[in-house]
Amino acid sequence: MIAESTCSILARMSLSVEIADCKMKLLSEKALFLVESKTLVIADLHFGKINHFRKSGIPVPTKGNKNNSERLVDLLNRTKPERTIFLGDLFHSHYNEEWEVLGQIIKHFSQCKYELVLGNHDILSTIQYSRNNINVVDQLVEDNIILTHEPMKQVKTGRYNLSGHLHPGVRLSGKGRQSMTLPCFYFGSSMGLLPAFGSFTGFKRIEPKKNDRIFVVADKKNS
Repeated sequence: MIAESTCSILARMSLSVEIADCKMKLLSEKALFLVESKTLVIADLHFGKINHFRKSGIPVPTKGNKNNSERLVDLLNRTKPERTIFLGDLFHSHYNEEWEVLGQIIKHFSQCKYELVLGNHDILSTIQYSRNNINVVDQLVEDNIILTHEPMKQVKTGRYNLSGHLHPGVRLSGKGRQSMTLPCFYFGSSMGLLPAFGSFTGFKRIEPKKNDRIFVVADKKNS
């Protein structure tokens, strides 16, 4: 199935591509950058998920929190976006202290405008979003691209849908029946999926179709 599609390994910091006549960079931090509008797009951060699980009595290591926040800071420092769009599931559940950590990051990079396309886990009070200067919307349109949290069931001719929600991953096979599933960017004929940014999210394995474009995110230990 992979052989019928275009599958590339994103092992360096960024890769320039053009999707739906829109120039963008796929970033190794599992985000993309819209070049012309200087917009950073990130899906499924799930901040607070680890704290939520620990509060429920599930012994999840807390180091994932630091990993998420540090990667976000590094990404904002490197790309210097004028605008950042979160494609849903910014925060995993009800309020916990990780929301304040995210708020401090946004405050530090206050020159950037922040927008959240609501996802199914974004259940915080509107007051929490407004006090952190995050504009909340149901969807956004950038040129030919419709940005949503969940994939659209139908996309109008001349438009292209970019979404998150599914946490896409692709299975790669090697010698000796070895295989692994890694996060990926997926681009079909009318819709694309961003990998989940959060480090504690898991994958939904994508079954690529002919002519699909797949960009696998590989860190140093997997490249």
